[in-house]
Amino acid sequence: MDKKWYLRIGRASEIAVAKDRRIYRALEILPGFLVWLTFIFLVVFSIYQAAGVAIFVILFDVYWLVKIIFLSAHLRSGYKRMRENLKIDWWNKLKERTDWEDYWHLVILPMYKEPYEVVLPTFEALANSRYDHKKMIVVLALEERGGAEPLQAAELLRQKFGGEFFKLLITIHPKDILGELAGKGANQSWAAKRVKEEIVDPLNIPYEKIILSVFDIDTNVWPQYFALLTAKYMAHSQPDRASFQPVPFFINNIWETPALGRVVAFSSTFWMMMQQERPERQVTFSSHSMSFKALVEVGFWQTNIVSEDSRIFWQCYNFFDGQYEVVPLLYPVSMDAAVDKTFWKTMKVIYKQQRRWAWGTENLVYVLFCFLKNKNIALSKKLYHGFNLLEGYYSWATNALIIFLMGWLPVILGGKNFNVTVLSYNLPQITRTIMTLAMIGLISSAVISINILPPRPPRYGRRQYIWMILQWALMPLTTIIFGSIPAIDAQTRLMLGKYMGFWVTPKSRERVEK
Repeated sequence: MDKKWYLRIGRASEIAVAKDRRIYRALEILPGFLVWLTFIFLVVFSIYQAAGVAIFVILFDVYWLVKIIFLSAHLRSGYKRMRENLKIDWWNKLKERTDWEDYWHLVILPMYKEPYEVVLPTFEALANSRYDHKKMIVVLALEERGGAEPLQAAELLRQKFGGEFFKLLITIHPKDILGELAGKGANQSWAAKRVKEEIVDPLNIPYEKIILSVFDIDTNVWPQYFALLTAKYMAHSQPDRASFQPVPFFINNIWETPALGRVVAFSSTFWMMMQQERPERQVTFSSHSMSFKALVEVGFWQTNIVSEDSRIFWQCYNFFDGQYEVVPLLYPVSMDAAVDKTFWKTMKVIYKQQRRWAWGTENLVYVLFCFLKNKNIALSKKLYHGFNLLEGYYSWATNALIIFLMGWLPVILGGKNFNVTVLSYNLPQITRTIMTLAMIGLISSAVISINILPPRPPRYGRRQYIWMILQWALMPLTTIIFGSIPAIDAQTRLMLGKYMGFWVTPKSRERVEK
């Protein structure tokens, strides 16, 4: 048996050895169990130990306030550093070196049923990037199950951009391959193997000289992305032991998005920007880049999971025994906010997208199990990453509900004995004051959101900018409805063994009907 067989696990049922299968299943239960245990304890203790819960809530609110201040500082710092990167002419700076031409860029774009008008700007952005396009191999990775329309769109793109790059390869991932979960990971893994066999190997291009970028189909690269990426890749002491992460700006269609959707989209952008300031905690997410050599060594992306974008980092981290990292690029790529044709359909789409992202808790299970099996990673690294992952997914599911809803439980359930105390009287006022102070931190978010907006479409008046600022008052609502609840949903499904499949977020550039 392969010593690192555990690197290909998707779920507990795939493990042949009963003992290991039970351990993995227990780890699948753990996140949801902790979340529901917390809620049960808060309710029970609010009845029988209301004063203790009230003190806990106050301390938790203070902790949350300090964390908001801490993260807001990271947001401002990350934004400042990103703006500095945007001022640099990375293309001319790169050309000062004589060896940059030794490197190739391989871009894989997985596509399902996205319309031509969504995919076209992605190719236009690639074609407009300030880089030598003859050093770029672009792969449009279609799905057989996507039907005829994507094939027609692919042919139009081939006619328009076929001569723009060194190679434009169109692959078709077959449906119903045994052992695969239909989704992005299986598609892009198929595409990477095809380009290796059809282009890379026949031309004897060294794997270590290929910088692979896998982008969601709606990803628009900014002009200097490949120049900056090449410079960072070449400057790294071991570039085949690192992934390179840009900041995803979910703004392509932001003007067409309802206010609730805009807050969720900007919040996701800002979270990733803050994470760039904490590279020791960062993992790959959505569109990112890495060494083709590293990808081949680990055996490409797993084809039996949902969250392949983050899994590839943990796959590499364990394969290389902890000698793998994410390099923050502090440079943006633009992507779509989740939108559908009507308001309520958009709300449903946002919820499903957030639930799919929250399903990333499957990576927590995977990492903890790999850490149990891999004896070559330092214990300190295992404890650090294991705790951060567990705390992150736990907080995602619980924090907003504890802060905005469950803090009132002692007053509601505490009974007469508690409600006549000074603590009972002060709890709502203290909670309200702390939440008000915390909301001040949204000022940074509001200002930055205005600064990163794409040009305003003519059909929207200047008054729309006012709503772009006032929308941040919806933050408490979005953190519960599109934060905690989908996270609880995902972790509960995993706990019960109700495994999720890959759900493709609909892409639309149409104006949302009210």
